[in-house]
Amino acid sequence: MPALKDGRDTSRVANYVGFFDKDSAKDSRAHQENRLENYVDVINGYYDGATELYEYGWAQSFHFSRFYRGEAFLQSLARHEHYLAAQMQLKPGMRVLDVGCGVGGPAREISRFSDVYITGLNNNDFQIGRARKYTEKAGLSDKLKFTKGDFNKLKEQFGEGSFDAVYAIEATVHAPTFESVYGQIYSVLKPGGIFGVYEWVMTDAWDPSIPEHKEVAHGIEIGDGIPEMRTTKDARNALYNVGFEILHEEDLAERPDPIPWYYPLEGDFSKAQTWGDYFTVFRTSKFGRWTTSTGVWFLEKAGVVPKGTYDVGETLKVAADALVKGGQKKLFTPMLLFICKKPEAQ
Repeated sequence: MPALKDGRDTSRVANYVGFFDKDSAKDSRAHQENRLENYVDVINGYYDGATELYEYGWAQSFHFSRFYRGEAFLQSLARHEHYLAAQMQLKPGMRVLDVGCGVGGPAREISRFSDVYITGLNNNDFQIGRARKYTEKAGLSDKLKFTKGDFNKLKEQFGEGSFDAVYAIEATVHAPTFESVYGQIYSVLKPGGIFGVYEWVMTDAWDPSIPEHKEVAHGIEIGDGIPEMRTTKDARNALYNVGFEILHEEDLAERPDPIPWYYPLEGDFSKAQTWGDYFTVFRTSKFGRWTTSTGVWFLEKAGVVPKGTYDVGETLKVAADALVKGGQKKLFTPMLLFICKKPEAQ
């Protein structure tokens, strides 16, 4: 496979959009099954092309968050991470697994906040390299390590009962099934261990028989490297089926926040909470999108970024529109919070 020195695979980037039909009405079950069967290539093709765009638009923590009035974008991201750590009751010295760690932004923040040791798992070489670089620069290499691995082979890689706690922030949606990844997480937790997750799901209001609803889910899939979107019920049932006790469940997007979680995607300058956030909003404004697309097109033509990066970048715009619409109509949430416990040993 044609690979760059930084770990990106140029063929996977170029082939990414081919896993989807752009028309949601024509994106069949056969397309979904192909994506599920080849989920590693789908995810890696997407993130090889999208990671630098994510960092440009979203810093080093690739997730959404709630907002208070006057709260800066980066501050909100950190608070969202702190909230998860607090709900999980992480304690100093715990050994924790981050499933789907991205470039390590949340792991670095949670390690500082809770004084825990974190192993970040990722199947993307490009992101692992960047996570290690940023962690060394932050002086946290003694508390954090990053390793390549598969969601569906955690027990094989780490052994049963290896971690005091496991968390996943908007990552396990990429797994071929919720049962497969939740079951693996259950296995590597010690008895009594805690699993905390912010899950991406379609809400109970979503009806796939309604074309508009299906289009929203499809836009999220194609623009976020997701083989198949699933529902709140799917996530809840999967957790129970693999043996977890659910201690707390809440869709944080249902909180009556004055600033919606999706505001950074709207390109609406009137919702920026601090001067620094105007730059974040600019990137998703019409002119900001055009500037980014044009820049990426030239970089691809010049051979600076892999072929296919421009096409992946264009799917991000599809995703942004679908995410905003899904949020506005309450069809989708990126912050369905579950705090779960593996039962104590009998």
